[in-house]
Amino acid sequence: MPTIRPVAAERLPELLRRMPKAELHIHIEGSLEPELIFALAQRNGVALPYASVEDLRKAYAFTNLQSFLDIYYAGASVLLKEQDFYDMAWAYFERAAADNVAHAEIFFDPQTHTARGVAMETVINGLHRACVEAGPKLGVSAALILCFLRHLSEEDAFATLEQALPFRDQFIGVGLDSSELGHPPEKFARVFARCRELGLHRVAHAGEEGPPAYVWSALDVLKVERIDHGVQSAKDPALMQRLAQDRIPLTVCPLSNLKLCVVPSLAQHNLGALLDAGLVATVNSDDPAYFGGYMNENFLQTFAATGLAARQAWQLAANSFEASFLDAAAKRAHQDRLNEVFETFV
Repeated sequence: MPTIRPVAAERLPELLRRMPKAELHIHIEGSLEPELIFALAQRNGVALPYASVEDLRKAYAFTNLQSFLDIYYAGASVLLKEQDFYDMAWAYFERAAADNVAHAEIFFDPQTHTARGVAMETVINGLHRACVEAGPKLGVSAALILCFLRHLSEEDAFATLEQALPFRDQFIGVGLDSSELGHPPEKFARVFARCRELGLHRVAHAGEEGPPAYVWSALDVLKVERIDHGVQSAKDPALMQRLAQDRIPLTVCPLSNLKLCVVPSLAQHNLGALLDAGLVATVNSDDPAYFGGYMNENFLQTFAATGLAARQAWQLAANSFEASFLDAAAKRAHQDRLNEVFETFV
């Protein structure tokens, strides 16, 4: 850890913007802005149940995870061709680069698209092409994580995995997302065991709206390497100890937690407490088009509301590189860049 000098409150936003960071919890379909939804709908001749961009934005008043998911799936209906998936990912990468995101590990939901008759190769090829180009053109390295929708059956997840295996070299891991309550991680025990055999990285949403028990089973049954969200872990001291001891990262999404009423206010978010407990907590944007902010906005609003300081900023950014699936040399290079920003910031 470099020597971190205190930073005046009015200068902290500049440091948060400037520091390099990795984003490890971004649903690419959740980066689809209303303007692009309407542009793609027009390009593909898809009728939307909203009269204008403004009407669609007004509909972004969520009371819980399910009310968000309903509109999220409606927005995804405009994605039909490989170029659509490329354009969506590229728009995200441009925003990520502007926020000094140096590396992104991107979730995608193939079942959302294959259920509409879109081919797996259309989805993966479009997203992967954007990932490949983001490095040389924007300075953002990127990888894909295929997520299973947990409200669907494990059989459906197995079928999705089989459809994706011809493109195995274009994604690095699997995840578990969608409606958490009533769909515990152990529902997907067999498909995650198969993914482990295939050498795929494994992550899972747990402890967002669901109880700490879901985090335990994600760790012990699914054998995940990262917990997505995980904020409910704070309710279980033994679990907190386990997460800290085993250095299991949590990909925390503050603005998402606020928008979906997981926390009553950002000021009451437990991000600082997770760091104080020694957890590898990170900050991420989740579904930024719907939740009011990309990476830097999550940092800026959370720090303003909670009073977190430069030391926690460095820790969160350092954690994001540690928690990534990059190789050791790439992690060291990003860490060196991060340290340099903090050492030279005045």
